[in-house]
Amino acid sequence: MSTPRIDVVHPGELTSADIDLWNELRTATATAANPFMSAQFSQAVGRVRCDTRVAVLRRGRSTVGYFPYQRGRWGSGRAVGLGVSDCQGAVLHPDLSVDPHHLMRACSLSAWEFNHLESGQELFLPYSTGQFASPVIDLRGGFEAYENHLRAHSPGFLKAARSQERRMARNVGPLRFVYDEREPAALRALVTWKSAHYRRTGRRDPFAQLWIAQLVDVLSSTAAPDCSGILSVLYAADRPVAAHFGLRSRTVFSCWFPSYDQSAATYSPGRILYLRMIEAAAASGIHLFDFGRGEAAYKNSFKTGDLIVHEGALRTTSPGAALHWLRREPMRAAHRLVRDHPTLKTAAVRTLRAVGTIRNR
Repeated sequence: MSTPRIDVVHPGELTSADIDLWNELRTATATAANPFMSAQFSQAVGRVRCDTRVAVLRRGRSTVGYFPYQRGRWGSGRAVGLGVSDCQGAVLHPDLSVDPHHLMRACSLSAWEFNHLESGQELFLPYSTGQFASPVIDLRGGFEAYENHLRAHSPGFLKAARSQERRMARNVGPLRFVYDEREPAALRALVTWKSAHYRRTGRRDPFAQLWIAQLVDVLSSTAAPDCSGILSVLYAADRPVAAHFGLRSRTVFSCWFPSYDQSAATYSPGRILYLRMIEAAAASGIHLFDFGRGEAAYKNSFKTGDLIVHEGALRTTSPGAALHWLRREPMRAAHRLVRDHPTLKTAAVRTLRAVGTIRNR
């Protein structure tokens, strides 16, 4: 089969026909239409990052694939939105065969780094160096079936959440939930809470990076079937106490930025918010609720299963690829060592918290 022709464009140069075809290919080739893999997400990143590109693969007069990426110095490439994107890869026609190194050359890349590559990405999976669980909830049976699952597998968790919900309504005020809130002040409150949480725990605040803050703003006003920004808010006595901003497609809800008001922490408002969100998502046609990669006790309590995502890098034999290896792999190996050893991991978390305490003095 002939080698496809590859043209590189900025996401803003994609035509409406490209957008439709991209999402049609995605729907036809993926078991789950994650919104991070939509054309609209790459376009949103392109609006806030000038290094964003899309390789458009063509065979004859037909377009047969799209590969979004970001290109830095020395041809150092990364998945589009790396750092905040929870699903990565290329969108290719199922019959397409392409040499990954030919793709790298056409994109002027010496390396392409990923950390949330989905399992169906056969083109890049050979270059994976680690895999991680992404907890999910299967909602194909509806919310009632999911509630029955919780009662059977986490009865104490569900009972405690309902009890805290009643207690907060009694002590704080009537509860009100909005699944798709459009009030800008609620989004600002969420960002403020989340930034404070990152500082408290000694972690880097992503909202301190201008492009991430701008990306959330862009996506908060994006409303397309394949990618819509959804701000969900739990109010108590008409005051926001918990909020979450995420993305949804027709059938997949991807969790992204959750947080809550620390003054209401005793009521576990985040847990109450998630139960309301899951119920609303199921009612709106969501089949898969994806919490995203990362360990957290609450995810294990909510989940019905896991997807697997991968991290790694595809590198060429160029000097730029060698430089990329030197810059990335020692740090990646150190992170892997800490993750895989509970004692080191506990010490790292304790250190981060200590740093957070110092920051907030």
